[in-house]
Amino acid sequence: MPVTLARANSLPNEFAVFPLAGALLLPGGRLPLNIFEPRYLAMIEDAMGQGRAIGMIQPDQSRSATPTGPGLYRVGCLGRITSFSETDDGCFLITLKGLTRFVISVELEMQRGYRRVRADFSRFTMDLHGDNDEVDRDTLLDALKIYFKARGFEANWDAINEMADAMLVSTLAMVCPFEPAEKQALLEAANTQERANALLALLRMGAHASDDDDETGRIVS
Repeated sequence: MPVTLARANSLPNEFAVFPLAGALLLPGGRLPLNIFEPRYLAMIEDAMGQGRAIGMIQPDQSRSATPTGPGLYRVGCLGRITSFSETDDGCFLITLKGLTRFVISVELEMQRGYRRVRADFSRFTMDLHGDNDEVDRDTLLDALKIYFKARGFEANWDAINEMADAMLVSTLAMVCPFEPAEKQALLEAANTQERANALLALLRMGAHASDDDDETGRIVS
């Protein structure tokens, strides 16, 4: 369910961020996380008492490191903790539901070892409404089947076929093992249709690369 306009005004302007390469959260998507580092355990403890919101963002290797850690991409996604449990060894198992993307305005002073930012949501107001963009579903699923076969992945096709277009695109973008820069491109796509086009290109390239690897393996052997 998209964020309503009534809730838009309640989005926090300042919040913790969790820098994690290769982890993609999109509006409406759900991201399970296993939290075990002390600073991020502290981050989750604080977030649980402060609206349950944290931002997911990726480190950006093209940016210089800062006193608080590696350089970050400027665009991330704010999520809300929708499930929480603690394991016997003190780890936290959480699920984040994506709310809306944001642009980092400025990084703030660290708190209990974790990073915090002030964010601007104005570039992504469309995330608060959701979109009903149509995608070429048949072409996308055909490419997905070829990609999964090339990579040796199994899939629950019944569940995939039941997903609405926007959720299908978001889920595939989040779960497929693309490179961090590719994940970032999917995150920053303007809308579902553009994201679907980028996803289709990545699936085709990924399947082709896997075929090339197989050919190389056969030649070497």
